[in-house]
Amino acid sequence: MSLLTNVMDHSLDDGYAEAAARKKAAGASGLPKTLQAKLGLAAGLVLAALVVTLGAAQARVAAPVVAKERQELIDRIDKETKSADKLESTVDTLRDDVSARQRAALRTSGGSGQADLVSMLSGATAVHGPGVKLVVDDAKEASSGGGDDPRETADFSDTGRVRDRDMQRVVNGLWAAGAEAVSVNGQRLTALSAIRAAGDAILVDNKPLVPPYTVLAVGDGRHLSTSFQNGADGLYLNALEDNYGIRATIAVESDLRLPAAPSVIVRTAQPRTEKGTS
Repeated sequence: MSLLTNVMDHSLDDGYAEAAARKKAAGASGLPKTLQAKLGLAAGLVLAALVVTLGAAQARVAAPVVAKERQELIDRIDKETKSADKLESTVDTLRDDVSARQRAALRTSGGSGQADLVSMLSGATAVHGPGVKLVVDDAKEASSGGGDDPRETADFSDTGRVRDRDMQRVVNGLWAAGAEAVSVNGQRLTALSAIRAAGDAILVDNKPLVPPYTVLAVGDGRHLSTSFQNGADGLYLNALEDNYGIRATIAVESDLRLPAAPSVIVRTAQPRTEKGTS
């Protein structure tokens, strides 16, 4: 009977009773989980708003300093640009003065006929006369070629762009055909002229040119045209047209006008004087 009495008095296990008591105590002293989550989210939002507000305040404080530094940089760029333009203008003035003095020295160095001939052949004097006009241009679908030198594996440009070596061959071919004076895009060529490349740009005496490239050559027009086109360099240019789409036209002109070279300065060569014998 004592067992039945104990079962009746303790129908709920003591462990369940203790768990229920702990849950009741926690519910009385703590907050519901949903309310806790809301408070946590609110605290996070307040913190984020505080960070954004502080960042915006710092940006507003730093903005005048950044604007001042930017304006100072712009002013420096403008100042240096004006200084470079002034120096370039001075260089052009000095170059013109040197050219004028060279021409004057050529005229007084001997007979006028010989001086004029030397001046024209050296490129120190503007000239005019019959000749040919050769225009060379990139292909319509020209590309940069990805940075590799197309001359490493082939004789022709594989990009459809005219290269410095192409222009070198064109100019040399005109000289070989009998040209007496040559210019490229208005740049008079002399014995000291150089045709080079800087990236995709072609430089003539360190001045960049843009296509199309107009080559003027003074000489016997018909003979010059025929000799150039039948020569090795004319055939080279024709192959560029056929294989890579580079465009070229040549025409005989009755009167071409070529400017004088900006400067003709000889630094190494010295005139040779013949001493008479008694």
